[in-house]
Amino acid sequence: MFAGGQSVKREQVKQLIVEAFSSIERPGNWALRASSEGDEPYLVERAFQDKPDWRTLDASFLDEAPNGYASALSFLSDEAFRYFLPAYMIADLDERLDRVDPVFHVCHGLDDETRTRTINPRRYGSRTWEDERRYRFSTFTRDESRAIVEYLRCRAADDEVERNTIEQAITNYWSARAA
Repeated sequence: MFAGGQSVKREQVKQLIVEAFSSIERPGNWALRASSEGDEPYLVERAFQDKPDWRTLDASFLDEAPNGYASALSFLSDEAFRYFLPAYMIADLDERLDRVDPVFHVCHGLDDETRTRTINPRRYGSRTWEDERRYRFSTFTRDESRAIVEYLRCRAADDEVERNTIEQAITNYWSARAA
């Protein structure tokens, strides 16, 4: 829950997100999924292929996609993740997400606990979560990164449980990216 004083800040952050992400072109339908393994990436691709503008997505769709799995942010391609992330952040600031946690998707692998963990050594060798996240977020512009930092600060202000993780992700990655 956001404290009363946070509601003005929340509206300012939402506007910052809209402005920062307004010029991104939507990836083609062929570039929506990040994987070809399993069913979920294809379900994500189908769920988002008829969604032309992130600004028009309903929070209930975001909270369920695809097909009730609520896993779209895990299976979107890097381009699609960048394009659709602002819709998730705004829905989160509006407290309209119950199942999806955008904070996790922009902090995991950048906090002190997870950044040096290897992803899957048999498959990816010594690639760490930080390596993967730095690559995934490498296309974010300075303005987009600033919007993410402000979103995270807004969330940290009211989330004692995740505050430390959020602050570490900002310190370890996002603040330099936004500078």
